[in-house]
Amino acid sequence: MDVQWSGFLVLCYLMLATSMYFDLGEQEEKCIIEEVPEDMLVTGYFLLEPWDVKALTHSPHLGVTVTVKDPNYEVVMSKRYSKFGKFTITSHASGQHFLCFQSNSTRFSVFARERLRLHLDIQMGEHSVDRNTERTKDDLEMLHNSLRHLIDQMMYITRQQEYQQEKEETFRQISEDTNSKVLWWAVVQTSVLLSVGFWQMKKLKDFFIAKKLV
Repeated sequence: MDVQWSGFLVLCYLMLATSMYFDLGEQEEKCIIEEVPEDMLVTGYFLLEPWDVKALTHSPHLGVTVTVKDPNYEVVMSKRYSKFGKFTITSHASGQHFLCFQSNSTRFSVFARERLRLHLDIQMGEHSVDRNTERTKDDLEMLHNSLRHLIDQMMYITRQQEYQQEKEETFRQISEDTNSKVLWWAVVQTSVLLSVGFWQMKKLKDFFIAKKLV
């Protein structure tokens, strides 16, 4: 009776929450893709039921296997649940995560020709703290890890800013050196042109004097 009541509560929660649902055939696996940032807590609530909701109470062994893969297609979690439940993971890399669900409906001939419906609600980030002491401890530890991650990100941003400032300083120094060299090159060119001009004028004057034209 407690299991049926828990299932009813999960069903009510999924109906009230912003969730999705899709159909599953016997031993059929379907996957959805979620964009998840790094070090993000992902929690999923699900309920597997036949199209005929009345048959739900007659399928106590109906279950679903949940498999989660990271962006590198490595399995982060693979666990078998009953027809309703909750799974939680923490992403270790940002990108597309694959959430796959597979039913075990072939064990029961009553569902051999039935299609199942999976209600699913995915939540990301920190959620309300459970009153259970162990869960509270886990949440506090997760919050501590999130805070450390935030501090690391701030240090990383600070280092990036310092690195960009060093690059800007180096670029400015190179620009000043280049401008200085260009200026001196212009001065040298001007001096050479003036010297050649004076030399040509002197030679021309000496030529006129030698020819007694002036």
